[in-house]
Amino acid sequence: MRNRLVSETALAFAPGGPLASNIRGFKPREQQLEMAREVAQLLHGSSGAAVPLVLEAGTGVGKTFGYLIPALLSGKQVIVSTGSKNLQEQLFYKDLPALLQMLDLQVRVALLKGRNNYLCQLLLEQQLDGAQSRSPEVLDDLLRINQWAAASTDGDLGTLATVSEQSPALALVASSKERCTGKRCAFYDSCFTRKARQKSLEARIIVVNHHLFFADRILKDTGFAELLPDADAVIFDEAHLLADIAVTYFGRQLSLAAMQRVLERVEAVYQQELRDTSQLSDLARRCGSRLADWAQMTQASGQSDWRPLLADKELARQCWQLLEEFRALERVMLANIGRSDELDDCLEKWLDYCVQLEQFFNCEDQSAAYSIEQGSRLPTLRMAPIDVAKACQALFEVQTRWLFTSATLQVNRSLNHFCRTLGLKGARELILDSPFNYRRQAILCVPRELGDVRSEGDYQFRRLLEVCEQAINAAKGRTFILFTSHRMLQRVAQALHGRSRYPLLVQGSAGKQTLLKKFRQLGNAVLLGTGSFWEGVDVRGKLLSCVIIDKLPFVSPDDNLYRARAAEISKRQGDPFVELALPQAVIALKQGVGRLIRDESDRGVLILCDNRIVNRSYGQAFLNSLPPMYRTRNLQSALSFLERID
Repeated sequence: MRNRLVSETALAFAPGGPLASNIRGFKPREQQLEMAREVAQLLHGSSGAAVPLVLEAGTGVGKTFGYLIPALLSGKQVIVSTGSKNLQEQLFYKDLPALLQMLDLQVRVALLKGRNNYLCQLLLEQQLDGAQSRSPEVLDDLLRINQWAAASTDGDLGTLATVSEQSPALALVASSKERCTGKRCAFYDSCFTRKARQKSLEARIIVVNHHLFFADRILKDTGFAELLPDADAVIFDEAHLLADIAVTYFGRQLSLAAMQRVLERVEAVYQQELRDTSQLSDLARRCGSRLADWAQMTQASGQSDWRPLLADKELARQCWQLLEEFRALERVMLANIGRSDELDDCLEKWLDYCVQLEQFFNCEDQSAAYSIEQGSRLPTLRMAPIDVAKACQALFEVQTRWLFTSATLQVNRSLNHFCRTLGLKGARELILDSPFNYRRQAILCVPRELGDVRSEGDYQFRRLLEVCEQAINAAKGRTFILFTSHRMLQRVAQALHGRSRYPLLVQGSAGKQTLLKKFRQLGNAVLLGTGSFWEGVDVRGKLLSCVIIDKLPFVSPDDNLYRARAAEISKRQGDPFVELALPQAVIALKQGVGRLIRDESDRGVLILCDNRIVNRSYGQAFLNSLPPMYRTRNLQSALSFLERID
């Protein structure tokens, strides 16, 4: 039977078709058309499951239109999940409206974010009622939020332009499960989170992010049942992020700051409603004090791996004493059940938190890594599964059509690592290479006379600094320097200050988007960054001519989850380096390299200051996974290429 969806999809990309007629300079790309046909084939047919499609689409393929066009033409309900808020908003506010106009379609689309992105009207009212206790700056912001809320149709705090993103007022009024009273709320009918869910149920294309998808499907963590409908298909863009995000949601985490907030609410109930129950206040305060002391004790240990920490007998004793105090408060709240709706809500959450805390203290699950992550005041306790493949396999066996796509999925020309990590058996695998001419557009340089990057000694540091200075001058600024550690970033930044005649923008001195905006405006800046700048950054043209990477991004062997996974692999006589460390590093390096060439007219140089890629046998796995750039070890050749970019 002729596949109508495949035919209609192909026509959209044809010469004289909707894209060619509406996009100036549009050129059909063989890889993009092949991707669109594959997605159309996946979506074609009656309801029910199909073989999942795992597809790497290299930079320049145009994967966004490659999956959105068949999704829009299919008539099916499709969830599109992204890894970042930026891409989520680009799809909803830019790409989807443009395509609907070009294709002359009337299709309902919805944007759905995690509930903490929406204003809670009840919290806003409560904050304004108690405004006298707030600073003038916070009160001003609350009044601005109130003015905005009166006109807002969706309550999306991301569209609030009159209040700074860093304002503490936002956290006071953002919706959250722990503070939600559900149908008992006076604002239930007008609740922005509830209305957002309703819109998503009626839409054919629903744009979400990976965190919301997993929270919805695994934790059922919305307070309004599930936010997301059981759609016909799910498309994961930036799918390389899924495994790490899945660890968070298939594991468990307990924020002790959330427990502290419940204690503050209990104290408020005593002050405002139950003045005859002084035990509530006494115990809430005592629990808060004990919690702060316990947190300080764990922080002083300098240890994040929970199992070795529990070997400290004094700390173990403090753990159980803390839990005893929490249980005492629990008993007093139970004795007063039914006297206050607010206290009843606090009790429900407190019972759940205490169960989680006891499970964490017992530390009984041998298939999980337990860690304690220090925050600004109170830590977060995490239990991460060593292997999420089985759990993911169950999730992705649901009667839905699944597409997993990204520019960085393959390792050494194979998608096996990605499929194995997510438990995808029998998936259709496809690699579509970038249409860019990398041998003409870019140079990969691994300079000679590099020291041992693992030592971070004086020679290696001086050589790294020399390479950075020469490349920055040859590129006339216009450089990203990407690091694998904050320590090295700070060291190089400090050394370059006063030695570079070009503006330096250092991660941490301002927000990510602020730094990127400034980088584009200046036109000759040098940006120094770590993790978050390795991916999701799009600077086109000669504004970015050079990317320098200090070393191959292997995970730290001290990472708790890595150690637990490595031990599990060793138990079954596997090789943790080959099965775990190497694939993760390859994917991470590909992300960093992907910052350089973003368009078919871009030209640039990638300088990798780690000679292990050429003098270790495993280096070939990296080289086979990277775009086919012209390679050299002659730094001068690379610098000459940079100087010719104008």
